Amino acid sequence: MTEEKYYINKVDTDKKSIYCHHDLMGELLIPTHKHDKAQMLYTEGGIVYVITQTNTYFLPARHFMWIPKGVEHSIHTNSENVIMRNLYFPVKKNEHTFYESEGIYPVNDLLLQMMLFTNRWDGNLIKGSRNYDITKAIKAILPTICLNNLPLSLPFSKDVRLTKIVNYLDDNLGETILFSKLAIQFGFSERSLYRLFQKDLGMSFIQYLTIRRILKAIELLLEKNLAVNEVAQAVGYNSVPSFSNTFYKILRQRPSDYINGEQILKKS
Repeated sequence: MTEEKYYINKVDTDKKSIYCHHDLMGELLIPTHKHDKAQMLYTEGGIVYVITQTNTYFLPARHFMWIPKGVEHSIHTNSENVIMRNLYFPVKKNEHTFYESEGIYPVNDLLLQMMLFTNRWDGNLIKGSRNYDITKAIKAILPTICLNNLPLSLPFSKDVRLTKIVNYLDDNLGETILFSKLAIQFGFSERSLYRLFQKDLGMSFIQYLTIRRILKAIELLLEKNLAVNEVAQAVGYNSVPSFSNTFYKILRQRPSDYINGEQILKKS
C-alpha cells in the first residue's frame, strides 16, 4: 500500500494553494505520513482513529480534527465506506495560536454547511478563485467558533508495566474497577501506581479510565445501535444520569443528543 494511492503526494505540490480532497476511505488504513500544510479532517459514516507519535485521537461524527503541519499521523477506520473530507491549508507566519495545536472540535450547523458546500471540489484551489475564498473563510472562522478542544485522545504508555494495566482496563471497561484492587493485582502500592500514571501518561487513573470509557461509549452509540442505558452498562456505569453527565462534560452534549445529531448528519 503506497501513500500515492491516497493523493498525499499531491497535497504539497503547490505550496500556496488550498488543497481539497473528499472521497471514500477505500481502505481501513492510511499509513503514517505528514505534509507541509495543516489539515482539517472531517469524516462521516464510521469510527475513525488518528494516531500520532504521542497520542491516539478518536474522531466522532459531527466533529473535525485539526492537524498542524509536519505532524506524522496515520488514519484507521472500521469501514472502507467512511467518507473523508480534507482541506489542507498553507501555513503563514504569525497566525492565530489555534492553528499550532492538534485538536478535535464539534462542528456547528454553519461550519457543517460550509464543509458540505465544498463537496464536489477536488485538488488545488488557487488564490483569487471563488472556491479558494470560501475555503479560506472556513479556516478564518475556526478560532472564533471552535472554543472547546475536546479531550478525545489518550497518550501511549511508554512503561511496559503500565501498558499491561492499560490493556487490562481496555478489556474490562464494563466492570467495576477499583484503584486499590488494581494496584494489588499488578503488584503496586496505590501511591506508586498513582505516580506511574501521572509520570507516564500525564493524567490520573480516574482521568484515563473516564476518557477511555466515554470513547468506547461513542463507538457503541455509533456502531451497535444500543440504547443509552445499555451503553452506560457496557462501559461500567450503573447510573444512566451519571453516565450522561460524564458524557456531557467531555463532549458538551448528552448521549441522546449525540445520537440525534448523527441521524441528522445521515439525512443531510
